[in-house]
Amino acid sequence: MSSFSEAPRGDSKAGEKIFRTKCAQCHTIDKGAGHKQGPNLNGLLGRQSGTTPGYSYSAANKNMAVHWEENTLYEYLLNPKKYIPGTKMVFPGLKKPQERADLIAYLKDATA
Repeated sequence: MSSFSEAPRGDSKAGEKIFRTKCAQCHTIDKGAGHKQGPNLNGLLGRQSGTTPGYSYSAANKNMAVHWEENTLYEYLLNPKKYIPGTKMVFPGLKKPQERADLIAYLKDATA
């Protein structure tokens, strides 16, 4: 298992590109924007999994009760289905530590 403390330094600009190509088809990040196939990610850091109002989460996501922060996102983004068995998220994950660090840097900026 890899830890965010061992991750390379994230680049928010590179993370924005990753978000646009791999995440934006299912997620929005703008405050007040609706949900897509996945929930709006605004306010993600510091929130508990399965708690965004108005989104229908899987029982697995609600019951896992993950507190989203850098460490949990770093592990989750490696392999979402392994991290939360039973999640409806079909994304296969980001295997490269740099890509995960970049995406997290972007999410920290864009969803705050």
